[in-house]
Amino acid sequence: MLLTASFYPRLIENRLAEAMADTPVVLLAGPRQAGKTTLVRQIAALRGLRYLSLDDEVTLLAARDDSAGMIRSLDVAVIDEVQRAPQLLLAIKKSVDEDRRPGRFLLTGSANLMMLPAVADSLAGRMETLTLLPLCQSEIRRAKTNWLDAAFAGVLPRSHTPLVGNALMETVCRGGYPEVLARDTARRRAAWCKQYIDALIRRDVRDVASIDKLDELPRFLRALAQVSGQLCNYTQLGGQVGIDGKTASRYIGVFEQMYLLRRIEVWARNRLSRVVKTPKMQFIDAGLLATLAAVSPEALMRDRGRFGALLETFVFGELLKHAAASDDEYTLHYYRDHDQYEVDFVIENAAGDIVGVEAKASATVKENDLRGLKRLAGLAGKRFRLGVILYDGKETLPVGENLWAAPVSSLWGQ
Repeated sequence: MLLTASFYPRLIENRLAEAMADTPVVLLAGPRQAGKTTLVRQIAALRGLRYLSLDDEVTLLAARDDSAGMIRSLDVAVIDEVQRAPQLLLAIKKSVDEDRRPGRFLLTGSANLMMLPAVADSLAGRMETLTLLPLCQSEIRRAKTNWLDAAFAGVLPRSHTPLVGNALMETVCRGGYPEVLARDTARRRAAWCKQYIDALIRRDVRDVASIDKLDELPRFLRALAQVSGQLCNYTQLGGQVGIDGKTASRYIGVFEQMYLLRRIEVWARNRLSRVVKTPKMQFIDAGLLATLAAVSPEALMRDRGRFGALLETFVFGELLKHAAASDDEYTLHYYRDHDQYEVDFVIENAAGDIVGVEAKASATVKENDLRGLKRLAGLAGKRFRLGVILYDGKETLPVGENLWAAPVSSLWGQ
């Protein structure tokens, strides 16, 4: 049965239904305001499940003070924002050990609970985790294209009405949060993003970490926004706001748990002896990044030089969302070696095949733009399926063996 969330269909709906058909506990994880509650409330209504939210103070009190009693009173249920009372998970484990019917508990979490060892151990083999990120362009535009599945099949989705220039910059700066898309002006969208980030830090950080100096986090997050897409030098990053490298790494880990950003590991094979080992840091939503970096569409129109990092974040977010909704398993990496050959994103499937993606904030593609993808193709050999430069242009054209230039809007194939 296809479940439809209000306003926007979600690509992950089928995977969610499949998981509930054979797994006792399913966790739908992702950032606040990405649409988790809308989707699970719809599921609760369609399936006749009891819905409980730990954002409700009375429910939260019951969950924290008598988690075993609360779970014992439930047969099948949806529990929203479960990270606010992680002790519930041990009670859920006991309940499903006694009754392993599939689909008994559908949980949501706005923090990455699986990064907590006690949580991962308590529900191992009993719970499947799926990730719901802010809307991708395929969902916003009601397209069904999964770009990654198509690319690994050797077929690039065609963009029949390419989005270029100012229209592309507007789309990138909006990002994918449903509340942002409902606002008419860039100023109002930026106001929502600022309030959202402030609320996360004031409220949700306490659910995932013990941090005394919360006032350091907003300043550090803004500092990170200026270096999105760059390698993680924790000492240098921390120095910008007066913290040490160890604390900087810890704070980045907290932001990862809250799905604001992600560290990407380098793609490497054992035979690669000259590869850089440092992870790269990427924000997940380009709209939040634009607000944190104080970049508006109007500013980009005056200074396109700032568009590159923002477009790279936008492409990363789109690829990450397609990976989360795909039937295949994909991991995202980057490539960089000591000879300064780089590829923004290297996507690897479960079989070890790879697709390389470069994001280019220009309407032209030059020979020099292909050097990283060509190096990657040579290293990967037969495992290299496709290399794509996503650019601010209109044509989809071959630019070498298994190499293509395609509009950014091919990501949603319209």
